[in-house]
Amino acid sequence: MAIRTSAAKLATAQVPLRGEITLDHVAYFVPHIDNAAPAFAKLGFTLTPFSAQSHRLEENGPLTPAGTGNCCVMLQRGYLECLTPTADTPVASQLRAAMQRYVGVHSIIFGTSAPERDHARLAQQGFAPLPTVALQRPVEAPQGEDTARFAVVRVPPGTMPEGRIQFCHHLTPQLVWQPRWIKHANRAIALTGVMLCVEHPAEVASRYARFTGLQAKGAGETWHLDLGRGRLLFASPAAIVRTFSTAPPALPWIAGCVLASDSLEATRKCIVASGFAHGALGAQRFYALPPPGIGGIIVFEPPKGPALDFGANAA
Repeated sequence: MAIRTSAAKLATAQVPLRGEITLDHVAYFVPHIDNAAPAFAKLGFTLTPFSAQSHRLEENGPLTPAGTGNCCVMLQRGYLECLTPTADTPVASQLRAAMQRYVGVHSIIFGTSAPERDHARLAQQGFAPLPTVALQRPVEAPQGEDTARFAVVRVPPGTMPEGRIQFCHHLTPQLVWQPRWIKHANRAIALTGVMLCVEHPAEVASRYARFTGLQAKGAGETWHLDLGRGRLLFASPAAIVRTFSTAPPALPWIAGCVLASDSLEATRKCIVASGFAHGALGAQRFYALPPPGIGGIIVFEPPKGPALDFGANAA
């Protein structure tokens, strides 16, 4: 009973209120899951088993393989998805094309409980959303194999130059967030931000404001947009180089994510032990530069305190 209660609370915590938009997860596009998964584990993350994805492109249409598969880093709030192509399908081709630019985060997924409202807003704002997709994948559940189901709202490829930016309504959150997957040696507990490196931060932030129906704030080289849970950070290439001493591999670049840790000392020990490049952001944050098989930047911060803002407290 205690396990079931814990699972129910964990799942309920992920579902946004109707009309609210949260930072649900980000997806890393990786060419070889057998390289990426051990690297995540070396950083101190626990990963779910690999799972093949299927989708239904129209209501009551046939269920077909998506040609992609994933494993995930589940957190108490949000998660990281590690996505790889597994066949020759249109979706898999999109992943391969994206990885020709760089390996790393190529997708930002907003959590929603009202995908029909998001679809209507996107249409009204001129984003020409595609029909809502029914996506599913098998998962290992305590009672045996089950099927996780999602309703996904996407826009045509290229509409958002930064990557695959979409909305997801979790229909079975209890299968996705299982208590056994959320404990990590590095003590990461939540996805709190995504960093986007773009040439014109103000313009891109304004577009995301229209995409989400929220307000962007900032000035000059650094802007941000606060969601119901989580934050998008928009920074110029110069701001990224100043902060991380890392040049973008391409523009635009979803540079990485921000994670909260309930023990930064434990996190630091894991990152140092990994042998991967890392650095400090003041006294309260530090970052890791995962190997090329993962790519990007991962920032770790305390669970409470001021949100990361390149213009205010990143230096």
